[in-house]
Amino acid sequence: MNLLKTIEVEHAPEVNRLNALGACSWPIWEKEISEFQWYYDEQEICLILEGDVIVTPDSSNPIHFGKGDLVTFPQGMSCTWKILKSVRKHYKFG
Repeated sequence: MNLLKTIEVEHAPEVNRLNALGACSWPIWEKEISEFQWYYDEQEICLILEGDVIVTPDSSNPIHFGKGDLVTFPQGMSCTWKILKSVRKHYKFG
């Protein structure tokens, strides 16, 4: 089984894609400027509504994303979140 091993970022995804995912109906998470460790025990897809973030997986290079990006985090990844500008995002696990 080939699981997603890296963070995938789609810059400015098309509205049709977001509608098909139901992204605007997902819950919202907000976090102020901070830095913290995180582990994904399941895949997460999120749509960044506001913010500027650098996520560094334990075993890879930093990934930078922000407002308007659709981001997929793989199950089993440990990383460090560095929030440069407060984040507000729709998110979905699983």
